[in-house]
Amino acid sequence: MRQFPYHAEKAGKTDIARTELDLRERRAIEDMLNAKVPVSKIAAEIGRHRSTVYREIKRNYFTDEELPYLNGYYGMNAQKYATDRRARRRKLIRLEDLRAHVIAQLKIGWTPEQIAARLGFDDQPVRVSHETIYA
Repeated sequence: MRQFPYHAEKAGKTDIARTELDLRERRAIEDMLNAKVPVSKIAAEIGRHRSTVYREIKRNYFTDEELPYLNGYYGMNAQKYATDRRARRRKLIRLEDLRAHVIAQLKIGWTPEQIAARLGFDDQPVRVSHETIYA
């Protein structure tokens, strides 16, 4: 079998649980898919479960109806898609008014629990949990 430059052990990875794939792993998936390596071997090569690799490919597969010959998995696109999905979840980063309100309340000494409970009464259209404010 052809050797690929990515090995989980060589990249300094340990047995610590990690959830998100990084760009290096996504590029390795792209390279091995282009070389027609089976997904189970790709998973073994990068040190992930094969279902993780299948989900990654399905979730971040690029399709273009106008140029179907470009359809495929691209590591850089997959990284951008994943980053964009994570950013959508971060309300305090996306919504400047909400962030400014939360920061103002923290500065005057309110706890995150108090702030989260009062958001609806303070004319804020979006609510966040106290865990989000702590984070």
